Amino acid sequence: MAAPDTKPHVLVTGGAGFIGSHLVEHLVASGAHVTVVDDLSTGSLSNLAGATADAGGTLEFIHSDLAGWIESLDSSVRFDRIIHLAAAVGVRLVVDDPIRTIETNIYQTSAVLRLALRHLTPLLLASTSEVYGKGVKSPFSEEDDMTYGPTSRSRWSYACSKAIDEYLALANHKDNGLPVTVVRFFNTVGPRQVGKYGMVLPRFIERALKGEPLEVYGDGLQSRCFIDVRDVVPVLSGLLDNPKCQGRIFNVGNDHPISILELANLVKEVLDSGSEIRIVPYEEAYTEGFEDLKVRVPDLTRIRSEMTFEPVTRLETTIRDISTTIKVGEVSS
Repeated sequence: MAAPDTKPHVLVTGGAGFIGSHLVEHLVASGAHVTVVDDLSTGSLSNLAGATADAGGTLEFIHSDLAGWIESLDSSVRFDRIIHLAAAVGVRLVVDDPIRTIETNIYQTSAVLRLALRHLTPLLLASTSEVYGKGVKSPFSEEDDMTYGPTSRSRWSYACSKAIDEYLALANHKDNGLPVTVVRFFNTVGPRQVGKYGMVLPRFIERALKGEPLEVYGDGLQSRCFIDVRDVVPVLSGLLDNPKCQGRIFNVGNDHPISILELANLVKEVLDSGSEIRIVPYEEAYTEGFEDLKVRVPDLTRIRSEMTFEPVTRLETTIRDISTTIKVGEVSS
């Protein structure tokens, strides 16, 4: 008789995307059997090339609409863990296609929650620092109030849809005992991220490599905290596997801010680029009335109370590594 398969079976939604593919590599290398479901609307199968080459675990890829796949899934199918990363991403996509943003985020998360409820499977739900809206408190902690702009400004549709995802998840924990943990990502960057959907760092790098102007939106004094995806991925399993984290929200990011103008200059310096820096008003970059947040810094007290967490990858290293993947053509949408 064959020995039973002891590999943990992990479902990763959106696993062909930027963060997802790095997580899948990590899980496969640790010996897990990973099932990825991705519609490839913003991800790419090539992102998973590194995971398939690793002999530690196994990888199964399913190209499908997530909600439809879940509805067709036999009720007897079980997973040991579920990590839900699938979502509409990027400011450009949010502004240009708010319907897709809202429906994708809410419908897919609702379907994933129903799947997890079948067997009370531990679930990690990816959220975003965007849920803090345009609050003025800094740093942002997980129990802070949220402040959004009017519904006439689609900029805030992403934040609202992800906040509803969190409400649904926490309500299912409270009412149905679902072991769910919510993580709010703050400006995660690294290899395989692209600038197509408004991601600022790869957009700067792509332009710097071509010698094109680096377009800084607004006045450039708005600040963000950037963390390398390779510092993020290892902590996700720790949060998911810790029962004390269930029913709670955790900021995941770096707490050292840099202004967007400083970021543009850093990219030029690291890549020795002669690109000029061009200031572009928001109304030219987006639609009229676009709003942005001046400062977004996470309070990391909560996550550090549960595990050792200290980002170690320098931003200069991340810039060089992204530029290398762009040069060899490995970055994909």
